[in-house]
Amino acid sequence: MRMAVYPGTFDPVTNGHLDIVKRATKLFDRVILAVAEENYKNNLFSLEERVKLLRESTGSLPNVVVESFGGLLMDYVQARGACAIVRGLRAISDFEYEFQLSMMNKKLSEEVETVFLMTSSENLFVSSSIIKQVAALGGCIHGLVPPQVEAALHARYLRK
Repeated sequence: MRMAVYPGTFDPVTNGHLDIVKRATKLFDRVILAVAEENYKNNLFSLEERVKLLRESTGSLPNVVVESFGGLLMDYVQARGACAIVRGLRAISDFEYEFQLSMMNKKLSEEVETVFLMTSSENLFVSSSIIKQVAALGGCIHGLVPPQVEAALHARYLRK
């Protein structure tokens, strides 16, 4: 079985993330969406909330599993027996950072490949950070995130 890990904070999951995971399922028998515990960012949603929202958003994809992980990504990838890491790219600026990560991961394990998938044109501008900023200011995020994520964002910002 060819298995890949698609890691991220998914804070929150966007339609851009879902585009990448759906396309990755065509390349691999199983895709693990690995939600990072430590990420050195100020998360809006807790780890448990991010895992729950991601599971709800990918429930219709039979070969997708959602898990959380801590520590070094390569340790997790090897422990799960995956052959690849999937990463989504939106712009040149993404590539520079992702290229550096992929080179370090290759240094840690030559057996694991990094597969870059370009996002679809309708998701080029979508990022979790932008989604949170727009939602915080009461802007429309409909169609940019799954419905349950849209509801969770509105609920979170109404409380603040």
